[in-house]
Amino acid sequence: MRKKLSEIGQGKKATIVSLEDHELVLKLMEMGFLEGEEIAVEQIAPLGDPISVMVAGYQVSLRISEADSIIVDEN
Repeated sequence: MRKKLSEIGQGKKATIVSLEDHELVLKLMEMGFLEGEEIAVEQIAPLGDPISVMVAGYQVSLRISEADSIIVDEN
C-alpha cells in the first residue's frame, strides 16, 4: 500500500517508490533516498517533527514536510 513516509509508524520499514517534491529531489537523492531503497523509521519526535530514518546505511533526520514528499510501499 502506497503512503507518504510521514504516515509510516515508528519501527516500520518501507520501500521508496518515488520522490514528489521537485525542489527537494536532488537533495534527497544525494542523501540516499533512491527509488527501490529500503527505509526504516527509527524515531519520531514527541511532537511528530522531525523523524529519524535509516536509509542506505545512514541515519537521517527529516522534517515532516520533507517526509511528505517521499512516497513509499510499506513492508
